[in-house]
Amino acid sequence: MSDNQSHTLIDQTHVSPNEQESSSKLSANRPLFKLGRLVATPGALELLTRSKQTPIEFLSRHSSGDWGDCGEHDSRENDLAVKAGYRILSVYRARTGERLWIITEADRSATTILLPSEY
Repeated sequence: MSDNQSHTLIDQTHVSPNEQESSSKLSANRPLFKLGRLVATPGALELLTRSKQTPIEFLSRHSSGDWGDCGEHDSRENDLAVKAGYRILSVYRARTGERLWIITEADRSATTILLPSEY
């Protein structure tokens, strides 16, 4: 990820009451790893707004081992990364058809939601 990209910390100010309710689903999906600090790039936040989707639905999938559209080889790599402590990358499509990436750092200190063009 380039150092000049701006990131926004995702906190409760970015979570609607409906998201707070559905955030309990995140724990119901039995996360496989810690997400660390949650951040999102401006482009990712803009895409989520346009597609009327929330970070929670993608983070829930990511943390429970649903790697989205990343392909069979990368899915296997992610499965290994969960066990061995490597970086994890998931690829999803918003309702608009645009791609959204989620990357959890190897040390599990942070998870970033971003557009591929912002990497």
